[in-house]
Amino acid sequence: MSTAFRNVPINSSSPMQVVVTPPIIAVQKQNVAAKAQEAIKQKQRDKMRNVAKDILEVMAPLIEQGKVRVIETSRGVTIEINDSILFSPGQALLQPALVKAMRSIADVLVPTDFPITIEGHTDNVPIKTPQFPSNWELSAVRATTVLRLFADAGVSPDRLTAIGFADTRPVEPNILADGAGAESPGNILIDSAVPEKGKEVDLQARPAPTP
Repeated sequence: MSTAFRNVPINSSSPMQVVVTPPIIAVQKQNVAAKAQEAIKQKQRDKMRNVAKDILEVMAPLIEQGKVRVIETSRGVTIEINDSILFSPGQALLQPALVKAMRSIADVLVPTDFPITIEGHTDNVPIKTPQFPSNWELSAVRATTVLRLFADAGVSPDRLTAIGFADTRPVEPNILADGAGAESPGNILIDSAVPEKGKEVDLQARPAPTP
């Protein structure tokens, strides 16, 4: 038996005995751990699909009008909302007709535990006002406006992140008739994975500089 498992020749005249434990138990443990991890991932995928389904239902009228898209990605679910229906040009207040829709999305997200990132965008028309010195401030406040609505609706604040992209991510390069570039949609990203905690890089671990 020892020879079969170890492929090591055994001297029958030697009184020494070699007992070898086959690696079956270790392999079984690895398989169990892998299956458990896959089960967790599948459960998360199922939960995410349910969230996407609920969002599709509450946003159905706007989806049918082509103003909202719900996209499933490797990260999770992205809700793309045409900024022109969210905000007036140069403004960061939600259009009254969209407040109810945003609250409906928030109601879907409240009982979940997924991290949520809200992206704000603008067109390429420069803005310079006391409130918004540039498109960066405008896009950031737009994202924060949606974030605050979600938080007020009961979404846990520690799950929410707001990012402003100004006019750096246009939908398309073409120019509209009035000379303004198309705005990117306001995106709400529902992430399927909880961000990992970072690990501080050890200064001593850096490679020595090449002389």
